[in-house]
Amino acid sequence: MGASFIALAVSTLYIVLTSLLAYWARRYAKFYTQRPFLRALFLEGIATAELCGACFELIIIADNWGVSMYAIYLFVLTVWWSMVWEDATACPYTHLEELVEGKKSLRDAFLLIWAELVGGLAIFRYVQLLWALEIVSTHKNRAFDDCSTDLQVPVIIGAFIECIATCMCRVVSRGLGELNSKLGSIIDAFVGTTLVVAAFNYSGGYFNPALATSLKYGCLGSTFMEHVIVYWIGACAGSIASLRVYQLPIIQNYLQRLKNKSD
Repeated sequence: MGASFIALAVSTLYIVLTSLLAYWARRYAKFYTQRPFLRALFLEGIATAELCGACFELIIIADNWGVSMYAIYLFVLTVWWSMVWEDATACPYTHLEELVEGKKSLRDAFLLIWAELVGGLAIFRYVQLLWALEIVSTHKNRAFDDCSTDLQVPVIIGAFIECIATCMCRVVSRGLGELNSKLGSIIDAFVGTTLVVAAFNYSGGYFNPALATSLKYGCLGSTFMEHVIVYWIGACAGSIASLRVYQLPIIQNYLQRLKNKSD
């Protein structure tokens, strides 16, 4: 029991350390970059690095303490990120949504997605360094061990799961943003975490192409095309579909009723 507690404490410390480094990196980026778009690129890269760095450690937590403990950590982290990321999303399809809506140019969307991928892929070297220390047994042989895919269902089913869950997440997020509820970030985190846990044993429940690529691209059990179909095409299709789903009369009427109750 003591060794298990120490191992969990070390994993928690690594997550906190990652968050603190990202916090200071954001402060430096805001201070030293005066051009808004350049600042946005840095902030997206930093947010994605923080997300992926924490989720690498969440893999350790899920493997050793189960999905329930993983869900608790993910929920708390999601609330934290909603408080500190500001306009950064660490998620490629949010920029595709704005591209479809005409709010962002193709060039800007492409560069922001590129910044997210750079941040997500670069952070593994940092994680690898921490794991290589092997302070606790749960990190033993993890730094250079071969990873395996989380996709446990056929590719089409995996893409469908990522698509539907992403669509649901985005519809809920948009609705909560419009309602401007004080508990919006908590409800959003709860819904997102619930969907992740529901999909955990099927596709891994990533719902974020940059996160999936950082954590699982090149892992044993999936080809390049399978990875792209499930975690990029599936998630992005769900995101774009959410724009239409959100405008459905049943959704808009429900939101209007909620607004009337809050007035």
